[in-house]
Amino acid sequence: MSKEQVISKLIPVFRQYGYEGTSLAMLSKATGLGKASLYHYFPKGKQGMAEAAMNHIALHFEETVLQSLQEPGSPEVKIVRMCKALANFYDRGKNNCFLAIMSLGEAGRLFHDRVKQRLEIWIEAISKVLIEAGIKPEIAWRRSQDAIGEIQGALMLVRILNEPEIFMRILNNLPWKLIQ
Repeated sequence: MSKEQVISKLIPVFRQYGYEGTSLAMLSKATGLGKASLYHYFPKGKQGMAEAAMNHIALHFEETVLQSLQEPGSPEVKIVRMCKALANFYDRGKNNCFLAIMSLGEAGRLFHDRVKQRLEIWIEAISKVLIEAGIKPEIAWRRSQDAIGEIQGALMLVRILNEPEIFMRILNNLPWKLIQ
C-alpha cells in the first residue's frame, strides 16, 4: 500500500474521533497495518500521521476550493464556484472540518500555527476576490472571516443536528452576503 493510500485511510479516523480520541490501535485497524508498519511510514507516530493527514487535506483544499477563487471569472462567479467546491469538499456538510478537529485539545497545542496559517490563507483568498469586486480591504477581510465562521458553524450544526441541508443553505446564501 502506498503512503497516500495509508493517509487516505487515516483521515476518516481522525475526522470521527479527533486527535486525542484516536488511538494507534484504531489507526492500525483502519489501515490494516501493524503498529510497526505505521511507524515505518510515520516515524513520529500518531503526530506524524495527523500531520500527513492535515497536509493531504490542505493540498486537496488548495487544489479545489482555493483554486476556484483564482480561476478566471467575475468575483460573483468565483464565490459561487468556491461554494460549489466547498459543498464537494465537505461532502455537502457530512465531513467534519479537519482544521476544526485539529484545533482542539492536545492537537490544538501541536498544530495551532498550521491551523491558523491555513485559515489565514483562506481568508486572504476570499478577501482578494471581494476587493476585486470593489469592496474596501478592511470590510473584505471582515466579511471573509464572517463567511468562514458561518461555514464552520454550519458544519458544527450538521454534526450535532444531523441536518446537512443547513450547510447547503449557508453555502447557497453566501455569495450574495459576501458581494452586496
